[in-house]
Amino acid sequence: MVSKPKVSIIIPTFNRSNFLQSTLESISKQTFKDFEVIVVDDGSPSNEAELVCREFNFCHYEKIENSGGPATPRNKGINLARGKYLAFVDDDDLWYPEKLELQVDILEKEPDFGLVHSYCDCIDEKGNLTGAITGRPGSPEVKHGDCFIKMIGNWTVMMPTPLNRTELVKKIKGFNPFISKATEDVEFFTRLSLHTKFWFIDKALVQYRVHGGNISGNNENYKNLPISLSRVAEDAYLDNRITLDDLFLIQRRLYFKFSNYDGKHLLPNVREARLKILKRSYSFWDRIRFIFFGLRLNLKIALQER
Repeated sequence: MVSKPKVSIIIPTFNRSNFLQSTLESISKQTFKDFEVIVVDDGSPSNEAELVCREFNFCHYEKIENSGGPATPRNKGINLARGKYLAFVDDDDLWYPEKLELQVDILEKEPDFGLVHSYCDCIDEKGNLTGAITGRPGSPEVKHGDCFIKMIGNWTVMMPTPLNRTELVKKIKGFNPFISKATEDVEFFTRLSLHTKFWFIDKALVQYRVHGGNISGNNENYKNLPISLSRVAEDAYLDNRITLDDLFLIQRRLYFKFSNYDGKHLLPNVREARLKILKRSYSFWDRIRFIFFGLRLNLKIALQER
């Protein structure tokens, strides 16, 4: 393993040693070589992942009890990481060779930016390019700069693409293991966007594998995402990082966007969120504004349920 590496790469894995092999091979071809890889096995029933890791001298393998999702193994990797920068990649995605070199160069030159990310080319289960891309907005500047207001409820960072400053990841205490799996990355990058600017490279640096085992393909996981994101926004308001008008804008956006997933489950959660807001320590006039917004929101809910 490299001593005092500049980059730590964290890979959570569970029972996908064949994909993991390909992921590690793509990392081994990086033009930037000053890195370590930390593979955290989330309780796979066999030792196949460990055997794969032994083939790569830059790879450190850790096995933990099964947690049921990627948040806990990612946090384990964060605790073990020694690099100035952190990268995350899932055990089924592939990197293009120049990924780290381009990203390290930007973070070294741009101290005001704590994360640099990109979009992805899509590949199928066998690793063939499909011709599709994911994570590229119509206007690339949307994903560049101060992103919190632009980001929350609209888009997220593609998990295998960013390079992050380790100090910022540790400052926000990593991933939240208590929310639905496949939503923890959205919540994580939303919190991170409150603390730093994002640099967007308008180029595919990753091949994102689309197959039946993708966690993110299950909309059931997203039922409670608007509540998690609303809490992030509420905390940002209490910390004076956003205005009350920003908070209202975000909550309107979350309601109308995520009601498309499953209205029967989401709408009661929206009501619950409004009640929780009123219990927070806001000023009298803030509470009045919340009440009127809640009344308007409940009217829309009632009309939608008819």
